[in-house]
Amino acid sequence: MTEQKYRHLETAEHPETLRRVAIDPVTRVEGHGKVTLLLDEDNRVCQARLHIVEFRGFEKFIQGRPYWEVPVLVQRLCGICPVSHLLAGAKAIDRIVGVDEIPPSAEKLRRLLHYGQVLQSHALHFFHLASPDLLFGFDSEAEKRNILELLRTDRFCDIALEGIKLRKFGQEVIRAVIGKRIHGVGPLPGGMNKHLSAEDRACLEPQIDEVIRWSQNGLALIRNIYLANADYHRRFAVIRSHFMALVTNRGSHELYDGKLRVKGDDGRILYDQLNDQTYTDHIHEQVKTWSYMKFPYLAALGPEEGWYRVGPLARINTCDFIDSPLAEKARQEFLQLDRGLPVQASLAYHWARMIEILHCAEKIRELLADADLYGGELEAKGEKRHEGVGIIEAPRGVLIHHYCIDEDGLVTKANLIVSTTHNNTAMNESIRQVADEYLDGQVLTEPLLNRIEIAIRAYDPCLSCATHAIGKMPLQVELVDAAGATRQCLIRHADGQVVFQ
Repeated sequence: MTEQKYRHLETAEHPETLRRVAIDPVTRVEGHGKVTLLLDEDNRVCQARLHIVEFRGFEKFIQGRPYWEVPVLVQRLCGICPVSHLLAGAKAIDRIVGVDEIPPSAEKLRRLLHYGQVLQSHALHFFHLASPDLLFGFDSEAEKRNILELLRTDRFCDIALEGIKLRKFGQEVIRAVIGKRIHGVGPLPGGMNKHLSAEDRACLEPQIDEVIRWSQNGLALIRNIYLANADYHRRFAVIRSHFMALVTNRGSHELYDGKLRVKGDDGRILYDQLNDQTYTDHIHEQVKTWSYMKFPYLAALGPEEGWYRVGPLARINTCDFIDSPLAEKARQEFLQLDRGLPVQASLAYHWARMIEILHCAEKIRELLADADLYGGELEAKGEKRHEGVGIIEAPRGVLIHHYCIDEDGLVTKANLIVSTTHNNTAMNESIRQVADEYLDGQVLTEPLLNRIEIAIRAYDPCLSCATHAIGKMPLQVELVDAAGATRQCLIRHADGQVVFQ
């Protein structure tokens, strides 16, 4: 990758002499995080960092649990994307019970479940969390930037309502397959526990054409917004990166199963059809003292050059085609933005996200007409193994679940590389670019700081899912008075040293 001109904002010399500005918490994202900016006396930005400040130890406390419990346990990581963790965990457990391919009926049920999950998650992010910035403007009043204000505004209320209905439909698909909209039960080791009922088909099928129309309306909305604002493509959070996503053996867009492909920032394919079971040969993780989120990178390129992006933008950039006609037509138009080269603008994630909503709606319509959903074998058997990896494309990107078990079937080791974790370096690069381009030397205002949050929100981060760590992590405890001033700070560094500030 070409050297980023704003990489100097990653660290700062003599930070104790600089003024600290914090965006805490980052709003309209799932989970808790903050951004810190270090400014000199001329308001020049010397450092910009995204900090993940919560920690959840799922990798540790599932140790000692029976392997068959794991998919249901790990979906409690999140209430927004539980299906993603359920399915990634289930795929890993399939491998542990010796099943490399589940029966067609079971796979199609899992795919239907996953399409419902991606559709509802994308709709939630775009319409509820991101669209207020795009529709009202980056500099609009903070109290207007929410879905309720969109519903109260005549020119936006219809599209906002369609977005809400899109999410509701996706949740109904989830309920139909696993019994509940959140934290249901369906996948078994080697398959699924039941077929789709005739009643649920009768509920979903009459709505699907309207869902496709709503998806097209949302896609047209973001396309028009994006093309009407040159800054979105040329200036705002435009960084150069590699991209990683799953593709089929034909190179098509894939959400549930496939092999890893990495495309370079210049459009060359760096890796293709990588085996999911050997991902550790290609992906390593770095730890930094100021975040509870790891920094993955391509081992062959190292942490400085080997970082990459995942998610809707990566999937659209990386695949050769989408196997649903309306979404493929939209993909072809999207790629003309950079004349066939990977689109690098972070705000293009929103356009890619809406292409995928349309794709999911098309695939749901196709699957609801498939007889395998309503009959056929649901479970396969195999010889138990002691290790398994499951990789899917969660709404936010590549999601890896990796488990090892002992002779008694108890989990001895777990490693999760969550989609948002893959994007950690990219999110930091994006906020540095925005800080360098828009904030440097300026008197900071709320609308200017909102631009930092907009850059983060483009990735739809799920910070709760991504809070995992390797080894000893630093701990910082602050004593804050009623006026909000920090009175004392205790820091325990990664090496165990404790200091007071």
